Order: sequence, then structure tokens, then C-alpha cells
Amino acid sequence: MDEPEEPQEYVVFPEEAIKYLPEEWQKHLYAVKEEGRGILEAADKDLTILNRIVHAYPAMVSLRYILHRLASSGFEATTEWMLENDMLTLAFVTTYVRLVDGGIGSGVSRGKLPAELRPVHDNIIRLRNKRYAHSDEHDSIKGRLDIGFDGGSFDINVEFEMDSYVGGAREWKSLVVFLDELMVSRLHKQLAKLTKKTGFTWSFPSGPPPKWVQCGPDSSYDDDI
Repeated sequence: MDEPEEPQEYVVFPEEAIKYLPEEWQKHLYAVKEEGRGILEAADKDLTILNRIVHAYPAMVSLRYILHRLASSGFEATTEWMLENDMLTLAFVTTYVRLVDGGIGSGVSRGKLPAELRPVHDNIIRLRNKRYAHSDEHDSIKGRLDIGFDGGSFDINVEFEMDSYVGGAREWKSLVVFLDELMVSRLHKQLAKLTKKTGFTWSFPSGPPPKWVQCGPDSSYDDDI
């Protein structure tokens, strides 16, 4: 059985300290520095794309975690639960839009989604634009103002209905899983390009996913109320 590779150790010290090293070491370090600089300059465009992909990862992780919170929240017939669920839904749709609207290398156009997930995407965009980001009417929120007059005074009564998904819409999980896999695929393709262009291996640290990345049990996904 092969022995597991030991983690590499790196020693970092300021460039100003190089002059205190033996002359032979100085020449070697400066030569390595110049070689590395030349490689990075030649791969500048690919590194820019890699940087954008990596910067999309915090939004992807947040999207995963918010969906986990939604899926594991259960249901309570209380105003507090409704407001909590609405807050998490707001966080989900705004994080989703931030992720898919990213720049080159990190954004996801509608055409990149499988056909069965495009209506899900459209619904999230509409929910974000009409219910949360702007004051346009969305069919999930209904309000009516009743004004009554009796005895020389006006009585105001407000009836308000707010539809919501318990644990998030069923289709959201499939969409999030697809996006996660797409981001990982883009990352590894970009690393492969850099490896081919520079002649040096490029890798990205990885480890086992946290338990909450599973987005909670499927039984948590109920119909909207």
C-alpha cells in the first residue's frame, strides 16, 4: 500500500532577507523568482479567469448553506416562522442572482442550464425582481386595504397574504447541485489549461464537504403554502 503523501511545508520570508543568504542561494532564489514571474505573465489571461472563478466560490458556498437552513427549518404555524422563512428565501434568491450574474468565468447564463432547470431559474429571477429587489407586485404577496366609516370615524383594516415555500422550492436543490458541479468543472478545466500552458502542475486544495452541503433531507421540501 502506498504511503499517504505528507503535506508540503512552505517557508515564507521577505525578499529583503535574501541578501543575507549565501551568494549561491541568492542566485538560485532570484533565478526561481524570474522564472516564476515569466510564467505568470504568460498565463495572465488564464489567471484572471481563474481569479473570477475562485471569487465566485463564497457565493456558491453561501447558496448551499442557505438552502440547507431552509430545508432543515421545518414548519411552524407562527408569524415568526413565516418571517424567518421569508428572510432565508430573500437571502437565497439574492445570493443566487449574485452568483449567476458574475463576470467572465464566474457567471452562469440561462443557456448553460439544462432545459428542465431554466423555468426554475426564471422563477427565482422573477421572485428577486418583483418581490424583493423592487416594489413591483408579485403574485405571492396579496394585500387589501378595507376602510369602514361608522360614527364619525374611519376604521382601517388590512388583509395581507404572503405565500411561501416550506424549506424552499423542491427544484432549488437540483439547481444548486448543478451549479456547484459546474463551478468545480470550470475550476478544474482552468487548472488544466494553466498546466498545459505553463508546463507546471496547478492544483487547488480540496477536502470532504461539510455535512450541511447535502441541503438537508428531501422530506423537508414541501409544497408552497
